[in-house]
Amino acid sequence: MVDRYTPQAIWGRELRHYRQAAGFTQAQLSQKIHFSESLISGIETGQLPASPEFAQSCDTTLNTDGALHRLLDWRRGQVFPAWFGRWRDKEQAATALRAYEPILIPGLLQTPEYAFEVLCGDEAAVQARIERQEILRREDPAPPLYRCIIDEAVLHRLIGSTKLMHDQLQYLASMVTSRISVQVVPLGGMNSGLLAGFVLATLPGGDEVVYLDTAVRGVVTADQEDVAAAVVKFEAIRIEALPLQMSIDLIKRAAEERWA
Repeated sequence: MVDRYTPQAIWGRELRHYRQAAGFTQAQLSQKIHFSESLISGIETGQLPASPEFAQSCDTTLNTDGALHRLLDWRRGQVFPAWFGRWRDKEQAATALRAYEPILIPGLLQTPEYAFEVLCGDEAAVQARIERQEILRREDPAPPLYRCIIDEAVLHRLIGSTKLMHDQLQYLASMVTSRISVQVVPLGGMNSGLLAGFVLATLPGGDEVVYLDTAVRGVVTADQEDVAAAVVKFEAIRIEALPLQMSIDLIKRAAEERWA
């Protein structure tokens, strides 16, 4: 179900207001602006985002004096993609997080310098990522248990400079506590989770949701079959991973032998 009070959904209701005030049905507006009726329906219900071109076409046809295009300014203040907002809320509420990452250091354990390279220099996005990490340090409520597994290839993939990688791996090893663990799946393992990363969040009350990486966006789902499949996958990967202390030793060794 779409949250009626997201900026995207509110924008869609404004479009509906102006369309109805002008006396157009969705089908009639579609014919005027040459965008599909299904797209108009999806935008009005908040399920789909509007492009600037779409907003400008609607402004012209509905005689809104540019109001709809101006209302898209809410996107300029949106640091996270719309689809990520759902996950951020679950992450903030979680009592436990179980993550697998085959490509990069997980976002919650990245240094600002590493995040800067990964996020292509977007300083606002970097700041937002660093602020997300505060859930691991908070006092009230207690921080979530964070169980993280990475592929060994992550330790050898150059992001930025050699110094950046050295500092990142040292930081990664230093973050391990009784509530934060990092395990490494060694090269040459079975690679049960090679296809994509994912994170399982356990919420107060015991419900679970899963965040799944894809090539174009992340997917957040509470579907029981998807969650159960992710739990099975995580446990299979965990069995392949090195024990905690061996993982920490490997991370430190990679920092000194490869990146020092």
